[in-house]
Amino acid sequence: MNQVIELIKTDVKKEKPAANALGFGKHFTDYMFVMDYNQEDGWHHPRITPYAPLVLDPSVMVFHYGQAIFEGLKAYRTKDGRVLLFRPEKNVARLNLSCQRMSIPQIDEEIVLDAIKQLVEIEKDWIPNEEGTSLYIRPFIIATEPSLGVHPSREYKLMVILSPVGSYYSDQLKPVRIYVEDEYVRAVPGGVGFVKTSGNYAASLKAQEKAELLGYDQVLWLDGVERKYIEEVGSMNIFFKINGEVVTPKLNGSILGGITRDSVIELLKHWNIPVKEAKISIDEINQAFQKGELEEVFGTGTAAVISPVGELKWKDTTMNISKGNNGNTLANRIYEEITSIQLGKAEDPFNWTIEIK
Repeated sequence: MNQVIELIKTDVKKEKPAANALGFGKHFTDYMFVMDYNQEDGWHHPRITPYAPLVLDPSVMVFHYGQAIFEGLKAYRTKDGRVLLFRPEKNVARLNLSCQRMSIPQIDEEIVLDAIKQLVEIEKDWIPNEEGTSLYIRPFIIATEPSLGVHPSREYKLMVILSPVGSYYSDQLKPVRIYVEDEYVRAVPGGVGFVKTSGNYAASLKAQEKAELLGYDQVLWLDGVERKYIEEVGSMNIFFKINGEVVTPKLNGSILGGITRDSVIELLKHWNIPVKEAKISIDEINQAFQKGELEEVFGTGTAAVISPVGELKWKDTTMNISKGNNGNTLANRIYEEITSIQLGKAEDPFNWTIEIK
């Protein structure tokens, strides 16, 4: 597909927010990328346009049958002024994986990646310089055919929007407290747990509300069949350091294959630190804790990169991990290395970053 991306300019520019007022996903840049799909033309008319509200028919299928998928990645500004993306090709490939599962036509990954690069280049002045900040990139696709028939939509809209963001948590490396959910389930093998579809997140909100009422930051999901095998946290994959070995749940069709998760596994192998992907139960984690063998727990994801876990609450058991210490830990070491690569402060032996020129 050889398509030129049209640029529709605006003379009206927004005021950029102060770095200390960024939050996460609250402010949006001047432009967005849009591309449409119909059965006659396929994916067509790629364009960068002024950021603006959408006008949609009340009957478009995304509102009724939930065909909606998305991705999340970031652009970073280095100290010498360069702009770097972190493994964006992985996000675009995963977007296509989500398309496949959700019966959405496949995208041309080269065009979408080029669109992201062009959009970030246009909006590079929005990338903040302060520590812990970045430009969050949100590609997404929604079904836009006006129809109430239950079938895959015949029309879609792909968009990319940008948001300057601060740290996901106010104290980035402060250990979070996690509640192990044993009532609700997030996904099952054969379902859609391994893709980034909006309904997965809607289904997780009730358990997240429950956890917050109990004073916890996040939910740790168990498998939906036996209710005992660990899957992932609400917004992160999860890792456990037990007796010097790092273990993370094996991808099983109901766990999202995180880009940061994959990066951590590669990094640990590069450091010759034992790491494995395995089916692991909450009972095994509790046993390791009771024996004093559970050394660290941390989550991984695009938004927070690395989140140390200070406490796990499972039924009547409270596991205080490393007494909430956020000092000289493996999680901190990983965070420093990955963020240093993202910010161009360290060598990138894996060729993970792409410079926007």
